[in-house]
Amino acid sequence: MFRTRIALTASLAAAVALSAAACAPQTQSTATAAGSGGANCTTTSPGLFKSGQLTVATDSPAYAPWFDSNAPANGKGFESAVAYAVAGKLGFGQSQVKWVVEPFDNSYAPGAKNFDFDINEISDTPQRAQAVDFSTSYYTADQGVLTLAGSPYANATSLGALKDARIGVQVATTSYQAVLDELKPSHQPSVFNTTNDEVNALQNGQIDAIVTDMPTVFYLAGSELNNGKILGQFGYAGGTPEEFGLLLQKGSALTSCVNQALTALKADGSLAKITSQWLSASANVPELKP
Repeated sequence: MFRTRIALTASLAAAVALSAAACAPQTQSTATAAGSGGANCTTTSPGLFKSGQLTVATDSPAYAPWFDSNAPANGKGFESAVAYAVAGKLGFGQSQVKWVVEPFDNSYAPGAKNFDFDINEISDTPQRAQAVDFSTSYYTADQGVLTLAGSPYANATSLGALKDARIGVQVATTSYQAVLDELKPSHQPSVFNTTNDEVNALQNGQIDAIVTDMPTVFYLAGSELNNGKILGQFGYAGGTPEEFGLLLQKGSALTSCVNQALTALKADGSLAKITSQWLSASANVPELKP
């Protein structure tokens, strides 16, 4: 059963209306250091970009449902909430978290970083991991397929039915390779610099469908398109969904600390609660088989 624009908008509105305390940044008085027993997991760790401060990066603009109102520091949206939850487990209060902008395709380039970790739907791939560190996964995402209600492909129920479709993907994302490996299209995918460019191309008839991660598909269908239709979702790399990890500088002393924080968030149910609040919509989307 496909979500309509009205249903999705209502779903997102309901999520935003939930108690702010569920996703609000922790204060210093309530934060608990995940690695309190280790000298390298403190708010003054020598591995920090700036002592006493947790510097977190993401791209701009930052889209819903990952962030809200292009304001990462407000604690709303899935990745903003996750970042502050990790910060809290590391012992940082709200005032100690500093957000900086890092373009997506620059984040995993080799070299020094001006942040402690980047959270921006970055898939942990072997190629990227050669240049940067990744935390353990904080979210597992399937790829989604979005078209228009009047498209010749609007009734497609399998990946094979999309073989001759003109597919659009965003530059420097794993969606490009996912399309090649899983859809095996007869046309080379069209690559766009931004999500807005993809949407414009779909509306203008330059492409027949967009392939991107499921939460972004939901956002586009509910907020950017009046006649968008979600065809379904599919796994990548032999049916294995892609894993999103926090990105850190290669060899960062904070990688193990961040992993401890994520382990703690999974163990106490905090990560599951954040995921349910902001990303629960994808559960009702059918799987597209070959």
